[in-house]
Amino acid sequence: MENMELWIEKANVLIEALPYIREFAGSKIVVKYGGSAMKDAALKKSVITDVALLKLVGMKPIIVHGGGKEISRWVKLSGGTPQFVNGLRVTDEKTMEIAEMVLGKVNEGLVQYMEENGVKACGISGKDGGTIRTRKKELASGVDLGFVGEPVSVDPTLIDTLIGKDFVPVVCPIGLGTEDYKSYNINADDAACAIAAAEKAEKLVFLSDVEGVCQDPMDPSTLISEMTADEARAFIEAGNAGGGMLPKLQNCISAIESGVRRVHILDGRILHCLLLEIFTNRGIGTAIIGNDQKRYS
Repeated sequence: MENMELWIEKANVLIEALPYIREFAGSKIVVKYGGSAMKDAALKKSVITDVALLKLVGMKPIIVHGGGKEISRWVKLSGGTPQFVNGLRVTDEKTMEIAEMVLGKVNEGLVQYMEENGVKACGISGKDGGTIRTRKKELASGVDLGFVGEPVSVDPTLIDTLIGKDFVPVVCPIGLGTEDYKSYNINADDAACAIAAAEKAEKLVFLSDVEGVCQDPMDPSTLISEMTADEARAFIEAGNAGGGMLPKLQNCISAIESGVRRVHILDGRILHCLLLEIFTNRGIGTAIIGNDQKRYS
């Protein structure tokens, strides 16, 4: 038969995925979706297709999305200038209104993509059902960030209700103040970490614009496939984690210590990166695991 070798290779791919499908069936997997994967149409379709497949083979995915670049674009269109301190957006009342509008639009678009893939999805904000309660984020420098919050608690009731009704929850990282009941913009990585911890998720996946954790950030060939939480902490203490990787690794360690079994940092610019990481023997990014967890390699 013509192309028989190709068909056999496809069958081998399915066979390789089988033990992972069996192992993770019924497991909750939190996917933090952002970066380039949100801007490129092909990448967006790839990510959503991957999440739909996770759902259809029996897993319970939860999407937590960002939208920072789009917020900045709308701030500029409204005549303002995006301002950041230590990588955090200064969010006054006007910017908060823009953030809620933009993130709501992004949320609706992701729900639409999921529905196009034959999977029921429901978009919610962290404010809905008191899902994410926040406090105002304070900086040691004393700079006032405005309506920027950090998660204090997560009530998973609404998310679990949606999962129980066969929906994929798509969560917008806006939280409700614990004292003033105002809206607060939350870093999407922080929101995903807090939700994964509250759900005791099997996996938390960060889609980023880098290959993963590299010994030398300028050399992709130095990619570290697996690290224990202690190894990740030592990596930070040695000064090897710079820029955006530092808070991401800190979130990974926090998630592991809160009961998440594995945290993955993947290059969201690679088509079907989620499937390659979860359903293949070695994966393509960096996995952070508990100190007592079995390594793949």
